[in-house]
Amino acid sequence: RIILHFLCLLLSILLREDEERKKASAKRHVVYWNSTNSRLTGGDLSIQVNLNDYLDIYCPHYPHPSPPSEDAYPQAPPDSLALYLVAEGGFRGCVETQGAIKRWECNSPHAPFGPVCFSEKIQRFTPFSLGFEFLPGHHYYYSCE
Repeated sequence: RIILHFLCLLLSILLREDEERKKASAKRHVVYWNSTNSRLTGGDLSIQVNLNDYLDIYCPHYPHPSPPSEDAYPQAPPDSLALYLVAEGGFRGCVETQGAIKRWECNSPHAPFGPVCFSEKIQRFTPFSLGFEFLPGHHYYYSCE
């Protein structure tokens, strides 16, 4: 099993290998990664995934801003972030750690056709050089800056 935990905009995954799940179809686990997701900021989001499941991370998305009017208050810039695979210590301390692996960059908050989505296939072996290999029974942690 893989369990995903979120804390300080962090995600933890626990991979499990269930013999029955090997026969079933893969599941897609969706996470909306933004500062308004109270489950991420509250630290209570954990996800258990199996081999061959998918983790779909949706980046922050906002409608195109209207031109500023003269009496408008300045708006905070939209969320733009990079997501990293980090060690447990970095996850628990909510800090980037040495050896963190950059997985995705959410830098298009005004994408014209909706939020950018990154998909991670939870697999033991990957044929792709930028893919990540997950081991059953291990925890994996995602963080952002």
